[in-house]
Amino acid sequence: MHILIGGYTKHESDGIYQFDFIGAGNEAHLEQRRNVVQVGGPTYFQKDGDFIFTIKNEDGHGGIATYENGRLVSQLLHEGSSPAYVGINKDKHLLYTANYHTGVLAVISYDEKGQLTLLDQVKHESRALGPRPEQVDSAHPHYFDQTPGGHLVSCDLGQDRVDFYDFDGQHLTHLASYQNEDGFGTRHLVFDPSGSYFYVAGELSSQVNVVKFDEENWMFQNVATCSTIPASWDQHNGAAAIRLSKDGKFLYVSNRGHDSIAVFEVQDDHSLKLIQRISTYGEFPRDFNWDEDEKYVVAANQNSNNATLYQRASDGTLALLVKDIAVPEGTRVLFTD
Repeated sequence: MHILIGGYTKHESDGIYQFDFIGAGNEAHLEQRRNVVQVGGPTYFQKDGDFIFTIKNEDGHGGIATYENGRLVSQLLHEGSSPAYVGINKDKHLLYTANYHTGVLAVISYDEKGQLTLLDQVKHESRALGPRPEQVDSAHPHYFDQTPGGHLVSCDLGQDRVDFYDFDGQHLTHLASYQNEDGFGTRHLVFDPSGSYFYVAGELSSQVNVVKFDEENWMFQNVATCSTIPASWDQHNGAAAIRLSKDGKFLYVSNRGHDSIAVFEVQDDHSLKLIQRISTYGEFPRDFNWDEDEKYVVAANQNSNNATLYQRASDGTLALLVKDIAVPEGTRVLFTD
């Protein structure tokens, strides 16, 4: 098993790094950091077989690129900023990108050789921006991926909104929207195993909204809201990555500022009970992820150039295994074979 970590390349990083996962239980650790892809600004990426599909930023141009065993295969770049997120459908060979700066959502196909083709894109216009300083300039889609029912969903931080789309193979069509409260800062979301609820992280509010969801009739009901930080915390914080265990019983959110991972137990009514906040032993944990069996978690601390390894217990809590794993400017974590 390996772990890939990528991020910004403004200071020390040269792209995407791979670690070997060694040992088990309390003896688990990471070894042999290698720079497997040299690329500018791989702040988010996905993997399918030998292909890595990554955000790329180079010489004032941004977009997405395919790398195979460290070699550039294909790229779609445009003048200006790169996307913030890329999702993947491996069965359909589709990628979904959200560009925070331009407001553009795109669907891109890839073939058996990793060649990329833009299929369609839409731009979020600034219709009802939120009140926070980060929101007043424009729409800011931060996430674009699949729903349980086969549609697509985006999170717009600038407009505090979740938008749903249909994609017929050629064209994107807007279907419905869910509006979070002003200043929420909609960033990322996850769906529960039944597909009847989603949990959406508010970057600016440091909250999670639990929303009951009917994908056939596009009905929404906010059933709970929970803070990711202590009530006493009065310094800057931005909620970032959000993960839900496969069994739907435990939800995790990283806090950039408080520098922690908040762990919640999902109740029978889908409300959230905080059971742990654990330090990430670094600064600005933009992403964390786990292995296929959800036994181990790695968090990447962007501003302190380190990652942290935890063991995950059956009760959902995390226990520190290794801290201060050197990796520069990390913003994306992915476990691979």
